[in-house]
Amino acid sequence: MNHIKTYLFVAFIYLSFPLFAQQTAIQSNELADYNRALELYNNQQYLAAQTLFDEVQDEVTDERIKANCAYYIANAAIRLNQPGADELMEDFVQRYPTSTKTNAAFLDVADYYFNTGKYSLARKWYDTVDQGNLTRSEKERFYFNNGYAYFKANQFEEAKNYLNKVKDSKKYGSQAKYYLGFMAYEGDDYQQANELFEEVRGEERYSEDLSYFQADMNFKQGNFQKAIELALQQLPRADRKDRSELNKIIGESYFNLGEYEKAIPYLTEYKGQRGKWNNTDYYQLGYAYFQQGDFEKAISEFNKIIDGSNAVAQNAYYHLAQSYLKTDKKQQALNAFKNASEMEFNKEIQADAALNYAKLSYEIGNNYASVPQVLINYLEKYPNSAAKEEINELLINSLITSRNYEEAMRLLQGNRNFQNNVVYQQVAFYRGLELYNEGNYREAIEYFDKSLSERRDPRFTALATFWKAESDFNLNRFREALVGYREFAGMSGAKDASERENLDYNIGYAYFKQREYGRAIDYFKKYAANADHDNSRRNDAYVRLGDSYFVNSSYWPAMEAYNSAIALRGSENDYASFQKAISYGFVGRNQTKVDELRSFQNQYPRSSYRDDAAYELGNTLIAMNRTSEGMEAYNRLIREVPGSSLVPKALLKQGLIFYNNDQGSQALEKLRKVVTDHPDSPEAVQAVKTARLVYIDLGRTDEYANWVKDLDFVEVTDADLDNTTFESAEKQYRENNTQKAITSLENYLNKFPNGLHDLQANFYLAQLYYREGNKQKSIPNYKYVISKTTSNEYTEQALVRLSEIFLENRNYSEAIPVLKRLEQEATYSQNVIFAQSNLMKSYLEAGNYDLAVSYAEKVLANPEAEKSARNDAQVIIARSAMKTGNEAKAQRAYAEVQKSATGELAAEALYYDAYFKHKAGNYQASNDAVQKLAKEYSGYKLYGAKGLLLMGKNFYKLNDAYQATYILDNVIKNFTQYPDVVQEAKKELARIKAEEAKTNASVETNN
Repeated sequence: MNHIKTYLFVAFIYLSFPLFAQQTAIQSNELADYNRALELYNNQQYLAAQTLFDEVQDEVTDERIKANCAYYIANAAIRLNQPGADELMEDFVQRYPTSTKTNAAFLDVADYYFNTGKYSLARKWYDTVDQGNLTRSEKERFYFNNGYAYFKANQFEEAKNYLNKVKDSKKYGSQAKYYLGFMAYEGDDYQQANELFEEVRGEERYSEDLSYFQADMNFKQGNFQKAIELALQQLPRADRKDRSELNKIIGESYFNLGEYEKAIPYLTEYKGQRGKWNNTDYYQLGYAYFQQGDFEKAISEFNKIIDGSNAVAQNAYYHLAQSYLKTDKKQQALNAFKNASEMEFNKEIQADAALNYAKLSYEIGNNYASVPQVLINYLEKYPNSAAKEEINELLINSLITSRNYEEAMRLLQGNRNFQNNVVYQQVAFYRGLELYNEGNYREAIEYFDKSLSERRDPRFTALATFWKAESDFNLNRFREALVGYREFAGMSGAKDASERENLDYNIGYAYFKQREYGRAIDYFKKYAANADHDNSRRNDAYVRLGDSYFVNSSYWPAMEAYNSAIALRGSENDYASFQKAISYGFVGRNQTKVDELRSFQNQYPRSSYRDDAAYELGNTLIAMNRTSEGMEAYNRLIREVPGSSLVPKALLKQGLIFYNNDQGSQALEKLRKVVTDHPDSPEAVQAVKTARLVYIDLGRTDEYANWVKDLDFVEVTDADLDNTTFESAEKQYRENNTQKAITSLENYLNKFPNGLHDLQANFYLAQLYYREGNKQKSIPNYKYVISKTTSNEYTEQALVRLSEIFLENRNYSEAIPVLKRLEQEATYSQNVIFAQSNLMKSYLEAGNYDLAVSYAEKVLANPEAEKSARNDAQVIIARSAMKTGNEAKAQRAYAEVQKSATGELAAEALYYDAYFKHKAGNYQASNDAVQKLAKEYSGYKLYGAKGLLLMGKNFYKLNDAYQATYILDNVIKNFTQYPDVVQEAKKELARIKAEEAKTNASVETNN
């Protein structure tokens, strides 16, 4: 009935008051729109509702409805994520502060943001809620939601404050306790966590997480058996992420219980954090394999531990080293022991690793430091070690066997804790011998003297005495050398020395060099008579024996000696044949001399003595009054060897013969040719004098005067004073009065800069400067000698000395033209080889690789080139080939070098052997070569550093990331003197670490 009454009342109003009825109809329409908008809002059609609420808000006058519209418009904006939505809600609160929906608005917006997971926005709006106006259920929701929002933001203290208020709530209590328990778990408060988790254990939705947490808590509390039990229960129903973590809990629990075999399958199932393991993960699995004796698998895991610097890493590196030893990988073990020995987390492991590192260094060599230094370092750090006696013995042996004698001497002289006079004697000797082989004779003598200061071992006393004598000999100190040789001969330690074999030969040479030819004869004769001696030395001994007889005018014995030399077919056969021919002349057998000289010319057409033979043949034939034959011999000399210093002599001879035969015009032709073609020769002066007589005889004195006035190469008027001054200086020179000779020669050249003897004076002075070590001062004088347009008897020696000085100063631009002249003009084959071998080196340094190779091939083609020169040539070819990218050619050349090289060349060749094996993918073979380099040539640090760099690359190719990174890191730390090598090592290390960081969370890639 009520609704009928209402209808009648409304009808009555409409009939009685028309205007009021019209307004009521409007309001009813607005109310209908409002209700339709509210219906749309409740059906989550927020945009349509918002539009309609906006229209109603503009049309109604009722403030309550306006307020409600503003509230729903703002709420819709928030749910639609419209820009300025928050400002709309704040505007609603400011405009309608008395609205019953104000507090509800804050809570509603906060709840909306909470339900959509926007917890930071939810907390912002919860902060504006007036808690006093909330119902009990609203308060519980407010506390829980606020607590959970803080929980999600990891603000646990604030979260606990709110969640604790609802932990007894019927609706929110279980959830609150779960999250409070989780926060206690994360804060390692396992007792509280367990209590809270136990209160919610019966609820299905928490059961999986609770099993995982409790297993983990038991593990962290050391209850490993309980952790295994709980984790095994949970494992079948866990999701993929939790399954990985549960496997880790089980595996690590078994690991901690020492049940390594059981641990392995679970540890291997662990997927890591975000798909990456860390160093501890690799260590545990590696150690489990190690305990099972599966060393290959242990290595595989241990060597993934990179950048480790803690007790776990030290332990891992130590057991990695042990695993390498078990699998006979000693180089890898060396690096791992070194790494473990440098960490101080576990002193016992550190000490044992240091001992193993020292012993392995001795056994296989060490690229980081000399083996003696490693052993000394161990003794200094562990003076009371039980292995002290063993390491001392290794140290003594290493000082001798390391071949790094310079370093060994430094250690012996600088270490007061280690004194062994026998070792000092031996190492000093070996260092001296090393310097001798490098041609550094003065410094070699210093070390031989050091060795002789400790005469403990008779054998080394004898050897030091002998090689000191050899050094003296090479410094032209022949008297001192002779004393040394004779002392050596009487020593007990020389009895079985191989050096005795050539002792008579050496003593003979010492006497020979001092012009004591009679004594030299005794020793050369004794040596040459022994057929067991090396043929090349016997040949030379016979030649020097012949020379000694020759100088003593014993020509028949001289010829016998020369014949013996010729029979051995040695390198000086041409010289011996020439000397034998000359000897016939001195015993009155001129025809035999002529026959022998002609035979010489036919047999040795390219000999450096062919000009001497032609000249002597001419002289002999002239002496036999066979003038035309003699003149033809001179002509042959002039024609075939135009650069010979004997050419002006032959021309002068021909001029004199024509003059003596009243053939004045022909005489002048020859004499003027001497002056024109050889103005710097001594014969030119004589030619002018003889020509003067010819012109006088021919009555052509005016012609002579016109000719001679243009000749400025000699000051004829000062000839007597010139000769006297020079002869005085020359006397001092020949008597080895060095300082007086220098003063006299300088005085001569100041007085007679264009003197008769300026050539000799400049040469003598240059030689004296050079001998006294003032090499730079000798350069102008040597240059003067070689500047003469005609070669002379001093040219070759001057070219050799001058090129030596330029090469010593690495002045290749000046050395090259001098060496090229020497190559063309040298009469001694060894000087040709010297020129060619140094031209190849100079062109290499100058970057002209084609010419460097060209000269290297000349050296290799020369049968008289010594082994060292041939090695140098192969190296030049190899280096040039590397520079031009022809690695195949370089590889062949280095292979040849490796067969016979010693010292630094051997180290270089061995490095490239490793390099080419690396390029071919033979990584282990490459490492073997690098290891040999470390053991046998540790003194050559550049190749040691480059070898380690190569080894680092090899190990990474062999899937050993630990070895690779450790070696490269040590290259960077220990070889800063080689910036190019260090830079390449840094680049390679960064590349490897970037690759390893993809699977190992412990790897730092920012270095």
